[in-house]
Amino acid sequence: MAFTTHKGTTQTSLSEINITPLVDVVLVLLVIFMLTAPILQSGIEVNLPKTRTVKAVRSEKVVITITKDETLYVGNNPVNIHALGDIVKQKLGGDTNTPVYLRADQAVPFGVFAQVMDVLEQAKVTNVSVVTRPIRGR
Repeated sequence: MAFTTHKGTTQTSLSEINITPLVDVVLVLLVIFMLTAPILQSGIEVNLPKTRTVKAVRSEKVVITITKDETLYVGNNPVNIHALGDIVKQKLGGDTNTPVYLRADQAVPFGVFAQVMDVLEQAKVTNVSVVTRPIRGR
């Protein structure tokens, strides 16, 4: 598009899009998401046991966590073991085949782990996956 100035000369307008502000905003958002993503993953610290085979988690519906002091959580909410079955059934919405992920600290006694598994079995939860972290190197 051409236009004439007050001096009588013809000039063309600048028709390029300046993307510098867009790049600045995108980079700021990227940094914000990079900083907040690990925090949103899980608010409960657990030292997971290491194994050679680790299956990738596709989606997180219900996550049960047992901390080293044997506190039980569903999501980020503390739960009594006697209410665990009902809470998990409620979160699953009646579909007991939906995956339930069990995160247990490696210092948790096997008896506590077995009690949680028993409560889940009594609640007819059929798809329980134990969360571990991979062994790095050999």
